[in-house]
Amino acid sequence: MTQIVFYVFATVLVLSAGMVVSARNPVHSVLFLILAFFNAAGLFLVAGAEFLAMILVIVYVGAVAVLFLFVVMMLDVRFTQMREGLQRYAPFGAAVGGVLFAELALAFGHWRIAENIADVPHLVPSPGRTNTAALGDVLYTHYVFPFEACGIVLLVAMIGAIVLTLRERPMGRRQNIDRQHERTAAASVEMMALPLGQGVTELGGFRRPDKSYYVASVPGSYGVTAEAVPQAAPAGDDRHGGLGQ
Repeated sequence: MTQIVFYVFATVLVLSAGMVVSARNPVHSVLFLILAFFNAAGLFLVAGAEFLAMILVIVYVGAVAVLFLFVVMMLDVRFTQMREGLQRYAPFGAAVGGVLFAELALAFGHWRIAENIADVPHLVPSPGRTNTAALGDVLYTHYVFPFEACGIVLLVAMIGAIVLTLRERPMGRRQNIDRQHERTAAASVEMMALPLGQGVTELGGFRRPDKSYYVASVPGSYGVTAEAVPQAAPAGDDRHGGLGQ
């Protein structure tokens, strides 16, 4: 039964991989790629590597393939123009494909299957221990430095992508943490007591105090005398950062 399931997954995987490169619609190619990933995950499950199967589904299907699908669907690809240039570059593509095929033939032509391949011991987890735990032990003990090196390479690639795509915008607003911490209520809030039916514009507009905290009011309102009322800013005066009236 296991062999039947294996051959089913393998057959669908090979067919879907062929459709990835032969489909004319890029969206269909991405969908066949997702199907190929799912069948590859099924092969991992048949082999007993459930951790690799879940990683393949989560990372490649859930992130990479979906990203490909969004990019392909958002691009305005003109298939007519692409097919027009196919005949022009067909000889060059055939030459490159022939060179790659020759290199692969030379590389794999010297391989020989060992006669005692069946006697080679396999890494089998101990009873009561999953292969995920065994993989973690091997990865974080014997291969911890290559694992950390891969993390550093990915970090450098991420920082490089951010640096290359970062553009300064002179008109954009940026947050200044130091200025926010230095800001006080005396320099930000102005308390004004106004009579009923009268607005701030009658007093000369909004005025911000420099360094002191005071109350701007109107004579006769709330028991405030005329001497306690600050003078209104003249028209067009913007010394305090307010709106001149």
